[in-house]
Amino acid sequence: MFALVEDGSITKHLNGNRGITIGGIQYPKGIFNIWTEAERNAIGLYEIIWNNSKKKDDEYYINTDQTYTYDADAGTVTATYGDATARPHANVLFTAQDETDGKGTEGEVAVEGLKTIKIREIKKQAAGELAKTDWYVVRKADAGTAVPSAITTHRAAVRTKAAEQETAITNAADTAAIETLYTYVDGSRPLGELPTLES
Repeated sequence: MFALVEDGSITKHLNGNRGITIGGIQYPKGIFNIWTEAERNAIGLYEIIWNNSKKKDDEYYINTDQTYTYDADAGTVTATYGDATARPHANVLFTAQDETDGKGTEGEVAVEGLKTIKIREIKKQAAGELAKTDWYVVRKADAGTAVPSAITTHRAAVRTKAAEQETAITNAADTAAIETLYTYVDGSRPLGELPTLES
């Protein structure tokens, strides 16, 4: 992505997928990939440098829009994020004032927190894993054929691990703690994994 700088200020953001007119001169889109950086800079076109040092994982945080800054001394345009805001880890409920304002009913969920979202995901994953062996249970109910002990053990292990994961999420103090549960370090994460038939 590029920025057009005119009279020391950024006036346009460009994707570089079509030509541009600068100072009454029409330039083809080739200037974005054929011209050298120095040639582009000479007519006020700068490739944007992305500063992602404050950007956080969108799953857990709400990032700000980028602020674009032109540094005449360095001859650069930089896009920088501001401080990210943590997504709520617990459900946010409608207040009495919200109800008065017609936004929702007091006490009902206005915004689902990460705990609710993540626990729902775990329940879905566990159900998906158990569904692979549900036919054993159906066959036992229909025909009286015993469920193999390995299958019974596996199904119990899935339920146990899912319950452990849900408890860990429920006990997480804040958004950062939930993110930590899901962060892989050396191939594993504190939350662990649901057992699978293949594992």
